[in-house]
Amino acid sequence: MEVESVFYTDRSGPATINPLLDQLPSYQSLLYRRKSSVSGGKQRGSSRARLGSSGSGKWGQNRAAHHEEKQRSLTLQRPVRELPKSMAEKRMDKRQRLQQDGELSSWRKWGQITRRDMRRLKQDTEEWFRSLVLWRGDIHLIEGMFGTGILSYFSFLRFLVMLNLVIFLLMFSFVMLPIIVAPLASGNTTYNQSDGRVCSLYPNSARRGLVIFHEHITDLLSGGGFLEQTYLFYGYYKVSNIHFPSFTYNLPLAYLLVTVAYLFLSLIWIVKRSATGFKRNLIQDEDRFQSFCNKIFAGWDCCITNENAAKLKRSSLLYELKTDLEEERIKLKIAGRTRKEKCRIYAIRFILNLFVIAVLAACFYSIYRATIFSQNAQMTKKNFILDLIYEYLPSIVITLANFITPLLFSLIINYEDYSPAFEIRFTLMRCVFMRLTSIGVLLFSLWSQITKCKDGPCICGYNHVLYSCWETRVGQEMYKLTIFDFIIIAAVTIFVEFPRKLVVKYCDCRLVKWWGQQEFAIPQNVLEIVYGQTICWIGTFYCPLLPAICTIKYFFMFYIKKVTLVNNCRPATRPFRASSSNFFFLVVLLIGLALACLPVTVSIAQIKCSQACGPFVKYNTSWEVLPKTVSQLPPGIRTFLFALSSEAFAVSFFVITCLGMFYVIALAGAHKRVINQLREQLVMEGRDKLFLIRKLCQAQSFSGVQSPGSGSRPRSSRSRSSSSYHTSFSTNYSDATFLAHSPPPSSTHV
Repeated sequence: MEVESVFYTDRSGPATINPLLDQLPSYQSLLYRRKSSVSGGKQRGSSRARLGSSGSGKWGQNRAAHHEEKQRSLTLQRPVRELPKSMAEKRMDKRQRLQQDGELSSWRKWGQITRRDMRRLKQDTEEWFRSLVLWRGDIHLIEGMFGTGILSYFSFLRFLVMLNLVIFLLMFSFVMLPIIVAPLASGNTTYNQSDGRVCSLYPNSARRGLVIFHEHITDLLSGGGFLEQTYLFYGYYKVSNIHFPSFTYNLPLAYLLVTVAYLFLSLIWIVKRSATGFKRNLIQDEDRFQSFCNKIFAGWDCCITNENAAKLKRSSLLYELKTDLEEERIKLKIAGRTRKEKCRIYAIRFILNLFVIAVLAACFYSIYRATIFSQNAQMTKKNFILDLIYEYLPSIVITLANFITPLLFSLIINYEDYSPAFEIRFTLMRCVFMRLTSIGVLLFSLWSQITKCKDGPCICGYNHVLYSCWETRVGQEMYKLTIFDFIIIAAVTIFVEFPRKLVVKYCDCRLVKWWGQQEFAIPQNVLEIVYGQTICWIGTFYCPLLPAICTIKYFFMFYIKKVTLVNNCRPATRPFRASSSNFFFLVVLLIGLALACLPVTVSIAQIKCSQACGPFVKYNTSWEVLPKTVSQLPPGIRTFLFALSSEAFAVSFFVITCLGMFYVIALAGAHKRVINQLREQLVMEGRDKLFLIRKLCQAQSFSGVQSPGSGSRPRSSRSRSSSSYHTSFSTNYSDATFLAHSPPPSSTHV
């Protein structure tokens, strides 16, 4: 057997036949997939494949030449200083460009100078806009010290600041600003006046006479007193229409449409941001082997510069590898469980979940009773301390429940025998359910008081004796929850985390060292701000200035969390996976938005409006302003809007939406199959390389065995033979690589 026979290529026939390339693993796999569609023998199939490869090769070469030409033109357009070359090469390129510019006409020179100036202006403008991004330097500092995992929390906090700022601008522009500018623009404001009925009486809550200082503090923390009759709450907006010289502004309609607009805007913004994380998770849905390789070879966060953060990042990577191995061990353990073991573990989980349900029920009942007691106790004033406790009793109970239940859930989950990754997700979902549902229980207890009267059915449709303006009372509860949540966050930072840092730093006790420094747990901190944002979404309808308060709250929270991260805390040794953290945060925020839409929708469409305050005094429900306004429009527009709200349009829109959804799902499945095929192609390419290396080793060993017999051959002939051998191998290797990258077109139909 000659060396050249291994890499022999027969070019005499109409098709190219290479016995080496026919033995490649990728080509053998291709023949196996096409076995049902190929009618001829292996030789004919090989010839067809070679013909297809040769045709595809010409097309691929043309495409590669076009791509190189495009890259060359883009390189010529870039400034010399940005090219990845040495200084000598850059000087040479600059001389060549100057020489080429000297040969151009004045018109082309002017065009090149204009394009260069416009490109620089665009770059300077983009850099200026990037410099205006909120907390740009601080976030870069946090990213450099602690990596991208903790960076995702602060980026999420910045997103909520921007979202609340936009919501506040909507409420201010379309609700408050027309009332403010009406006197300045010669506008005539029509107010909803009291008609003397019992339902339209709204007593003034402002304090009269000499007011003690602590009473102002109580009003500031509870939203009552002098704050109740301000732009802060719903009851102040007793305007029906604002008559400007050229048009009439319908404030109730604007109030309702802005409420729908900020909820819809929040939904679109969250979905848009979560789409990126969803696509990333879809692409990263990989097998366990690739997951191990990515963690070992590409898992390091190169943004980390802090030594302690680097140690924690190393320990977190080690923890993730241990977690993956533990998941594999648990999978094997689950596969090997007997029926008796399955019954035992399911019984334990059933009992523990019953205990969790009992704990949640006890918390919800405590919130319900605390809310009713607080509402009844606020009718009588005793002293400053007790009044403040009664005002904040529901907030205190909710905060205690949110503090105790996560500790119980993290303790219970250890006995349920789940995988480590599922333990984190399941505990977090329980905490999300507890935090968000507690707000729903608070609203339910409030509405049970609002819609229930002692003497049977309510005359006004609501309890006007206790709640002459029930929307303002709900807004005050949301206001108190927001203020109390911020006070608790600041108090924990100052009175818990900072003293703990001092004790751990200056005390040598073994118990204190074991207790350690406070960890910056990303998911728990995210749940705090999602909880606050859910309150903001619910309370904006009843307290229009609440988004501004939340914007200021999150603005100061950023600096509080930054200080406590840098000075008091350390990153968690068991962090939530950074690759899916942003997507998880937005999913939780989307759940909070869905929960917020429910009570706002019920109050707008079902509960009767207060007859003593607010812009909807003339309507039974807030939603009635929309059909009444539509009925006053011209017939053509009214017919069009009625068609949009008809059942036929709803059914058609639902069908089209379902078809679009099915198309997107099918497209996602096709993309996933392409990703899997590309991964298989990479694997087959590696096998092809290994096969060619083995053949090369065999050829080299075979030539080494025959070399003693050919010792009388001149040195030049041996070198010539060796060079021809390497040329033949390189040619065949490139063909094999091209075959691995570009299979025949017919294989795509399999």
